[in-house]
Amino acid sequence: MPSFSEILQRRTIFRDKDVLSPHYVPDVLPFREGEVEKIMLVLSGALKGMRAGNLFIYGKTGTGKTCSVRHVMKKFMQMESPAKTVYLNCRIYNSKYKVMHKIAKEFIPELEKSGFGISLIYEKLIEWLAGGKIQLIVVLDEIDMVKDLNELVYTLVRTNDELLGGGISVVGISNRLSFKEMLDPRSKSSLCETELTFAPYDAEKMKAILKQRLEQGFVQGAVDESALNLAAAIAATESGDARYALRLLLRAGEIVDAGGGQRIDDSHVEEARRSVEGDMIKEVIQTLPENQRIVLYAVANLSQKGGRYSKLGGNEDGENFLLSGEVYEEYSRVCNSLCVKKRSARWYREYLNELEMLGLITTIESGRGMRGHTRLIKPGYPAEELKKIVWETMGLEEEGKKKEK
Repeated sequence: MPSFSEILQRRTIFRDKDVLSPHYVPDVLPFREGEVEKIMLVLSGALKGMRAGNLFIYGKTGTGKTCSVRHVMKKFMQMESPAKTVYLNCRIYNSKYKVMHKIAKEFIPELEKSGFGISLIYEKLIEWLAGGKIQLIVVLDEIDMVKDLNELVYTLVRTNDELLGGGISVVGISNRLSFKEMLDPRSKSSLCETELTFAPYDAEKMKAILKQRLEQGFVQGAVDESALNLAAAIAATESGDARYALRLLLRAGEIVDAGGGQRIDDSHVEEARRSVEGDMIKEVIQTLPENQRIVLYAVANLSQKGGRYSKLGGNEDGENFLLSGEVYEEYSRVCNSLCVKKRSARWYREYLNELEMLGLITTIESGRGMRGHTRLIKPGYPAEELKKIVWETMGLEEEGKKKEK
């Protein structure tokens, strides 16, 4: 049995693993200089004692949204000003009450304990902002995870109407643009004063980002140039997600360390790809709204059973496509069994678009030989795996059955 001392003395190709983490914020953000400047311009008024504008940032996972905002927050708090910032991950703080309580207890010690009513929290927050004439920037990451978002946005914006000094500005970050359509007009107009889109990275940009991190994260010469190119190409082609590319290199390095090697080559990246893919799928599904997860389950469940399209003889190429209408019927059935309110057919079509964009499903338009015009759908990953992940992320063992604690 080895001791910690022996383990710590083993050779490693890593210099600093933290640099490869998606939570690491580098001093320089390649290819995001324009976005960073725009964020700074929107928020800069708060440093002069004026209310900053509200900002909505969206783009696919791993395009640098959170990293850029955190980079700006770090610069912001280095300035001499009574202005403050607070960051919230809305996967954790997913309701109006949780968000308001987190904001308040961050700056008002007497509200540290839970159990205070929302009215008291609101009044204390007003009192604190007005007393110090404080401009507060509230960053809501994965803002679409907040269950009662309209009420939250209304409450935060209404605060400014009651303040003679001080104010609150909101920065919302989301992986999905279409969620805005779920907001009522008043919330949408106030939240989306300024909008900023983060485009996915291409292979060349991905390579440059990886090169910046590996110089700090690995010992010199630990990564083959071809392995670097492969990791960048895989991530750019499959998702444009820089976090995925970083995780590939991190896992490849762990594989090399475990085998006592000294250098990452293409084979290690390919092995890492197989290991990392399942984790990434689960992370993506965890970010989906409940109804969208149910649509994904419906696709996977019907795919296992065999849809009407294949039974009608439309499956000549051997691929198990489903009819869009039968998937919607299955989605409606599962919503009913889980006592979840189903969304309209229009929202269902939006869900399909987003699931396809994330690579979780594939769709094609029906061709000749079918009446009417419909979409044909199939899962992007093994159906059994998708079903299992959906239920895990919803706290279920199977349809309608809660996990035992």
